[in-house]
Amino acid sequence: MVAAVYALTGNLADAEDAVQEAYARAWAKWTRLQADGDPGGWVRVVAQRLAISSWRKARNRLRAHVRHGSPSAVPELGPDHVALVAALQKLPKDQRRVVVLFHLYDLPAEAVARELGCSAGAVRTRLFRARQALAEHLGEESAAEPAPAPSSTR
Repeated sequence: MVAAVYALTGNLADAEDAVQEAYARAWAKWTRLQADGDPGGWVRVVAQRLAISSWRKARNRLRAHVRHGSPSAVPELGPDHVALVAALQKLPKDQRRVVVLFHLYDLPAEAVARELGCSAGAVRTRLFRARQALAEHLGEESAAEPAPAPSSTR
């Protein structure tokens, strides 16, 4: 069976995968297949269809690659990004979810509240506390606290 599908596809790994998947599907309905007659024929047809489907998907991926080019290189993560992710991980789960939904998904507070099952006031409170905690973790002054006035000596 593998040899026949291999001759069809030209790829041994794809042929083995298709035959294995065909037998796995046949196993679930083996009693009915035996009662109908030739389970080997059913497995053979399914294996060939799976192989052809796999081949078509590969061909379509190749065409898309030729049409659109290779994916652009992903930029490396900068130290600011790494620090922000580390600071977010230090937040309690509720605060982290609110920050991500509000700032990264750009959802309004009311939509965040609906998604999290809380009030819009609770969302604003969590955002306030999360921003304070992030400022501490990132070593910045909190926006909620005014900067100390410079002292003058006379």
